Amino acid sequence: MSTATLDSIKHPKLKAWIEECAAMCTPDEIVVCDGTQAEYDRLTKLMIDVGMATPLPKRPGSVLFRSDPSDVARVEDRTYIASKTKDAAGPTNNWIDPEELKVIMRAKYKGCMKGRTMYVIPFSMGPIGSDIAKVGIELTDSPYVVTNMHIMTRVGTKVVEQLGTDGEYIPCLHSIGAPLEAGQKDSSWPCAPIEDKYISHFPEERLIWSYGSGYGGNALLGKKCLALRIASSVGKQEGWMAEHMLILRLTDPKGKQYHIAAAFPSACGKTNLAMLQPTIAGCKCECIGDDIAWMKVGADGRLYAINPEAGFFGVAPGTSYDSNPMAMDSIKENAIFTNCLLTDDGDVWWEEMDGEPPAHGIDWKGKEWTPGNGEKGAHPNARFTAPAAQCPVICADWEDPKGVAIDIFVFGGRRASTVPLVAEAYSFDHGVFMGSTAASETTAANIGSVGNLRRDPMAMLPFCGYNMGDYFQHWIDMGDKLGDKAPKCFYVNWFRKSPDGKWLWPGFGDNARVLKWMCERVDGKVAGKETCFGTVPEATDIDLSGLDVPAEDMAELLSVEPAVWAKEVAGIEEHFAKFGDKLPARLASQLDELKKRIG
Repeated sequence: MSTATLDSIKHPKLKAWIEECAAMCTPDEIVVCDGTQAEYDRLTKLMIDVGMATPLPKRPGSVLFRSDPSDVARVEDRTYIASKTKDAAGPTNNWIDPEELKVIMRAKYKGCMKGRTMYVIPFSMGPIGSDIAKVGIELTDSPYVVTNMHIMTRVGTKVVEQLGTDGEYIPCLHSIGAPLEAGQKDSSWPCAPIEDKYISHFPEERLIWSYGSGYGGNALLGKKCLALRIASSVGKQEGWMAEHMLILRLTDPKGKQYHIAAAFPSACGKTNLAMLQPTIAGCKCECIGDDIAWMKVGADGRLYAINPEAGFFGVAPGTSYDSNPMAMDSIKENAIFTNCLLTDDGDVWWEEMDGEPPAHGIDWKGKEWTPGNGEKGAHPNARFTAPAAQCPVICADWEDPKGVAIDIFVFGGRRASTVPLVAEAYSFDHGVFMGSTAASETTAANIGSVGNLRRDPMAMLPFCGYNMGDYFQHWIDMGDKLGDKAPKCFYVNWFRKSPDGKWLWPGFGDNARVLKWMCERVDGKVAGKETCFGTVPEATDIDLSGLDVPAEDMAELLSVEPAVWAKEVAGIEEHFAKFGDKLPARLASQLDELKKRIG
């Protein structure tokens, strides 16, 4: 049992809220989490003993979970932005009236923790004490959530001590929605039916309520719920930024450091870039964060970023030593796996992992599995949770409370044509325009037809907690505040193909060659060629040493065809039309400038 009790909380408002939630949810007991290894080990053993978790002898300190088949991913249609008005939520969010939603959810919460323990998780997003960090308190009846939050955030008594008697916190209430009657046998993955799941955000109150799901970001409320949906709204009010961005440090051969924050939609190599191993001699990359960046203007007028998380919650299928060796090394031990295949020798496996598939295993549904039986061994959204500190290329400064000064913003998407390998924006406003129109062609992993173009502004489409037109304006306002100290903006496309469908760029570690060009542009060391889309490199300015990319492929990679872009404009106009009078005038002007450059 945790050594911390409700009496350890000296914050009257917080204590009253916990007691109010307990009276509604009626747990059998309340435990305040202390964040210790002993607590983590005790809860892990508890879940192993009841059959919820399977230990993995091949990976010390690691366990495997199998979720209910109805509870395997984010549920966008059950995710709500319950702002006071529909206009405040905007056209890209699923809005519901907050008072109406609270009536529905209070009825669900009534008695929902019967037969279970309510865990009080005090957690810090960002290093404890950083002026960029925020404190959250999650109440949950899921020990799985507690152990994952141990890895993904900074949990424990230090957070309670920092709050003192009147500190600011974001309340997060979560229940799996599966009360237990006396003597009732528990499920190995208790949750509510899909129609009873609610992941709800109340931006004006800075409040998160989640019910019915025990999976991922639906339940680990520090992740997308707090770190993006609520934090983006708070950042707008307070004058800072919460973005769906990796953060990396690139050190050039002369020892100069550059910090890069990059936003990509899913299936565009974000985690791979975060843990990049450069193929250029003397060049070094280090990971500061793989998913989320919180950024504030420092005393020197520059933009400083922290990674608010403490761990990685990564998609397992497709991760391999070929695609991301640093991620693979990060999950050798002390990791939590969810919905992977269990091998006969006590390890995990997933599709596209290195080597031959195992001859036999137990799949993510708990059934016997052999290669070629027509079933996936791991769910396509199977996950690993691992401490960021275990990453071999984690930056020594990744927990610096003041953050790192960002030099470069990168946006990107998956496009087989149209968009060049890299282009620099002509101004910060133009960079915001690039990010606001970011698009990817859907892959077989997406819903819908392959090759359809999906716009995902700044990779924030599912995560912006307020009207995206206002979000674009916030970006413009931040640029004005930063002035000439604003990061330079670039757009990349690693996925361009030749007319016959061949990949033109090798990608992975060779992407460092493109980052190097960006850094040289920041320093004014290389020229560029102006196009209607932006400034692209001269082919000779990309360091291709040791790489065999034919000259005709480089020409195609860097080509920008005005006639093709004339067709692209129609899609951008349709995209912008969704935001009506909320679309910033300066973005409309950028579209006009693009049309002029096309001619």
